[in-house]
This record gives sequence, structure tokens and C-alpha cells, in this order.
Amino acid sequence: MRFRLLTYNIHKGIGGVDRRYHLDRVIEAIAHCEPDIVLLQEVDDGVPRSRRDRQVDLLADGLSLPHRAYQRNVILREGHYGNAILSRFPLYDIRHLELTIPLKKRRRGLAAHCRLRFAGHQKTLLVFNLHLGLAGFERSMQLRRFLTSDILKHAHASTPVIAAGDFNDVWGGLGKRLLEPAGFLPAGRHVKTFPAFLPMRSLDRIFFRGQLHLDHTFASRTAAAREASDHLPMVADFVFPPSDPANP
Repeated sequence: MRFRLLTYNIHKGIGGVDRRYHLDRVIEAIAHCEPDIVLLQEVDDGVPRSRRDRQVDLLADGLSLPHRAYQRNVILREGHYGNAILSRFPLYDIRHLELTIPLKKRRRGLAAHCRLRFAGHQKTLLVFNLHLGLAGFERSMQLRRFLTSDILKHAHASTPVIAAGDFNDVWGGLGKRLLEPAGFLPAGRHVKTFPAFLPMRSLDRIFFRGQLHLDHTFASRTAAAREASDHLPMVADFVFPPSDPANP
């Protein structure tokens, strides 16, 4: 049983180079990867710069991903933007993690359980979509809040968990310092995703733990992906290990 997860800061659908709003480019960049679960950051809703589109619905419909969750993070004069999860499989028990550090921009994490079904088999996956802050101390505090969140604390050690998103971790030390001691493994340490036109930094990250195996990870560098945002999509293929007959 395998599935593909994609994380992508879509920059509100505004190109990183031409600064033009074309949500169709984002849809094309994602569709090329054929993901089962999509974690998005900087998703607009009702904002003039993006034609007041409700992007979570346009993206989900354009990608034929019927299940979706959205959270408002930054409230603007008109509209707001935040994180979204799109999925081929049902989402439930959706939670919002408060990650805002005083005097810093409002940040929250979006969490959901996903019930994956394959050929009569069913697995449950817990996913977290995170967009961390710009300051180093801020990111550290936010990850500590994530690690002590009720939804993660109540998850069994063997439960498949993925935490992914835009970590803004320029030097790549957060995971090794905070997440790996908590049992998380990185899905690729040096997958460069920023800036999209000439990627030099691994700002977007995927970490996982529990009964889950990583098969492959990469940054998608199609023409659409290089133009659609200032980040590239990061993709990871996962495999559920065979169930133990004594403990399916």
C-alpha cells in the first residue's frame, strides 16, 4: 500500500518571477505529480490580489481531490490566507494548532486524520501542515508547541504521522535538533525548493514517524512549477509496511 504526498507553498497563486496571478499554473504543477494528499501554504480566500477567489475549492476541484480542510491564519483588510489540506481520501478530526508567537505574524498548524483505502484495505494517517515563522527562535518555539500538542501526544508511537510544510529553515538544523529526537525521520535532507526559478534552499520539509516507510522524495521542477510560485512543490512517496496478522 503506497501513496504520494505533496507539500507546496503556492504564494497565493502569484508567480515568483512574473508576479502574475495564475492559479491554473499551480493546478498544473500539482497535477503533474499526481499526489494523493496535498498540503498547501499561503492559500488565499476573498483577497483582491487573487480575484477574491476561494482558492481551496478551486484547487481541490481542479485536481479532482474531493476532501479538503482549510484554516484562516492571516486576516487582511479584505479576505485572509492560510493553510489547506486536499486529499483523495476522507479527512476527519480536523484540528487547528495555535503557533503564534507574541509580536510575530499569526501562525497556525492544520492537522487532520486521513483514512486511506486501497483494494479493501484501510489505513489511518495523521498529517500536520505547518508554515513556520521567519525568526529562528520563533520556529523552535513553534515546533516545541507542535511536539506537545494534544493531538500528537495522544497518537500511539506506531501511528503513521507526517509533519510537512514550509519550515523556513534556512540552515536545515531544526529537524535534527527537535524532530528527530522525538522519533521523526526526514524525507530527504537536501531537497532544494526555494527560490523556484533557481532553487538553493531546502525551506520545504517533510518528516514522518510510525509504521511508514519512505520510498522516494524529490522537488518537482516542471516549467509550470518554476513559474507558478516562489517555491517548488516537494513530493514524497510512502509505503505502509505489511500488517502483522497478529496486530493488523
